[in-house]
Amino acid sequence: MSVGTVSATLNYFVPPLDGSKPLVNINPDPRRGIPATNFGTEEKVIEITDLRGQEHTTNIDVHGFQYFKVPTKEKAFNNDQTIKSQYYTEQANLIKKLTRASRVVMFDHTIRHNKPGDEEDTPENRHPVPRVHVDQTAESARARVIRHLPPSDTPRLLAGRYQIINLWRPIHNPAYDFPLALCDYRTMNPSTDLVPTTLKYPDRDGETFSVKFSPRHKWNYVRGMGVDEGVLIKCFDSVDDGSVAVLTPHTAFIDPTTPKDAPLRSSIELRALVFYD
Repeated sequence: MSVGTVSATLNYFVPPLDGSKPLVNINPDPRRGIPATNFGTEEKVIEITDLRGQEHTTNIDVHGFQYFKVPTKEKAFNNDQTIKSQYYTEQANLIKKLTRASRVVMFDHTIRHNKPGDEEDTPENRHPVPRVHVDQTAESARARVIRHLPPSDTPRLLAGRYQIINLWRPIHNPAYDFPLALCDYRTMNPSTDLVPTTLKYPDRDGETFSVKFSPRHKWNYVRGMGVDEGVLIKCFDSVDDGSVAVLTPHTAFIDPTTPKDAPLRSSIELRALVFYD
């Protein structure tokens, strides 16, 4: 049953004081002087609508996200090789079914666990991200196609419609703790709300969007998403003529209705390059 709306705090972007380009370190290490970011955040109390019972009304090309209920054969999520050889294939087929795409290429995944008090942030120990953001920009999406597809394929693929879509789902337990909120694309202005942000890897630079606050933003979530449920999150779409949602800002947040005895959140997100004939 839907709780209607909840009032919760979301963390929005505040620019670096020195005017430099915003930066996020993928592997921060404060002990070595490598901060997580070079910018700040501001807390905003937002009304977030619980779409429980209305999940079927969401559409990735309208809202920028789309909920689904489809069980997965993978249950343990403790073996990277199995995830890549079996879960990737299963979920690529699901994305094709939900979007009618002709080709889906998974290029990585992240498993996250909420561990209060644990400050280590490494590829093997990722936490929910309580900051409003978008995972890709047009520049980084193009770079992903070039990085992950054969050179013989890239000119044709870049000339057609392509997207980056994340597939997110809870694992092990329902996600009452630290759920995921998504912003309806129709309520944002990409030209004023989005700030290109360098994503610094050990061997290269990528790019994401930080997000500035706007009172126009309308936020949604589904309370207590189960392990058979998930959501497609559009991070980029090469169709940018106003006919479809291009992306959706998202963030983890603290839901004030979370039961006191709720298990701590565990989740997996897959990142997919999605192409259309």
